[in-house]
Amino acid sequence: MLNISTNSVNNDVDISHFKSVKKAHNKKHYKHFNRLLITFGVIGIIILFLPWTQNITANGLVTTLTPDQRPQTIQSPIPGRIEKWYVREGDKVKKGDTLLFISEIKNEYFDPDLVERTEQQIEAKSSSVASYTEKVKALNNQIGALSKERQLKLEQAKNKVIQSTYKVTSDSIDLEAVKINLNIAERQFGAIEKLYEEGIKSLTDFETKKAKLQETRAKLISQENKLLGSKNQVINAKIELNKIGAEYAEKIAKAQSNKFTAQSSGFDAEAQVTKLENNFTNYSMRNDMYYIKAPQDGYISKAIKGGIGETFKAGEQIVGIMPSIYDVAIETYVNPIDLPLVHLGEEFRVQFDGWPAIVFSGWPNVSYGTYGAKVVAIERFISPNGKFRILLSPDQNDHTWPEAIRVGSGAKTIGLLEDVPIGFELWRKLNGFPPNYYQPEGNQKAKAVKK
Repeated sequence: MLNISTNSVNNDVDISHFKSVKKAHNKKHYKHFNRLLITFGVIGIIILFLPWTQNITANGLVTTLTPDQRPQTIQSPIPGRIEKWYVREGDKVKKGDTLLFISEIKNEYFDPDLVERTEQQIEAKSSSVASYTEKVKALNNQIGALSKERQLKLEQAKNKVIQSTYKVTSDSIDLEAVKINLNIAERQFGAIEKLYEEGIKSLTDFETKKAKLQETRAKLISQENKLLGSKNQVINAKIELNKIGAEYAEKIAKAQSNKFTAQSSGFDAEAQVTKLENNFTNYSMRNDMYYIKAPQDGYISKAIKGGIGETFKAGEQIVGIMPSIYDVAIETYVNPIDLPLVHLGEEFRVQFDGWPAIVFSGWPNVSYGTYGAKVVAIERFISPNGKFRILLSPDQNDHTWPEAIRVGSGAKTIGLLEDVPIGFELWRKLNGFPPNYYQPEGNQKAKAVKK
């Protein structure tokens, strides 16, 4: 009886004695079902007001906290040929252990005694530098000796000029005396000549005075000639003085030229010594590079170049190594729309691949098998995959991360944001709104203090 008509049969006919009516009306299960619906409805309304932690999810990989702890490849700075391996893949090595030995493939380094020969060249050039230094010292001594000798010669020549000048003065005085004597002789001769003509003086006296006059005139000519000779001596002394200055200036200039040439040759030899020393150091360091060594403690992960006799270029990858001691971290990528919600120190939950976990993204405290993490770095530029890279480190206040995880393992990250009611979160999801934008408490306090 569906009772879909407006005319009720119950009012006109007694249907209580029918078996079907008795079976249907005597069951009370619909009352329990109604109570169950009411109970679920009340519980659903209560759940709408329960707190829900907004979050953003992303996939990531296990990496290391610092770059020097990440897997790396070892390269050779020089080209070469593999001669011998000292390790196998999976071996544990310490810093400085020899991994393999390589040989030279460039013909300019084939000489096995290249370092010793370069050292001999350095010694020879160093001796050449010392010789040039001694030559410069000898030329300096020579220049000093020539300078002193020039000074003495110039003083001697100056003294000779002064002496010649004094002699000119003396001869001039003597010439004046001779002139005076000549005047006296001429006056006496004139007087004697008159007296002789008058017959007062004899011929002998006359001839004596005449001879005296001639003698005085001869002395005058001789003294004038002597004076001219003295003047010529002064001129010669001055010429000699100038000649000495020019001669020693030429000698000193030549010695200085030889000195500068020796200095130039010495500097050139020093430059060659420096170049040879540089080559010696380079050759010595190159010999050390024939042994490829481990840069840090770790495990040999993969031999990229294998075999014996295989050649490689400079900077080409040879072998891979994984550091034995490292601090794990998570490298994950968030969408650009979620980037403003991520801050340094932001809390994340991490689920590692291979570790069982029961995850309630909105109730992190109820989840099982997830581990705490905090943001330590946020990339400033978008990655090639169109997302922003962030780096997570273990949360020291949470459970310790598993020791068995390896670098490169997968992980799923959940960024914890604000706590909101579940009803609000459902409304946000239905409308496609992003999580609430917020600022960490530290930034808000800093802005308040600034204001």
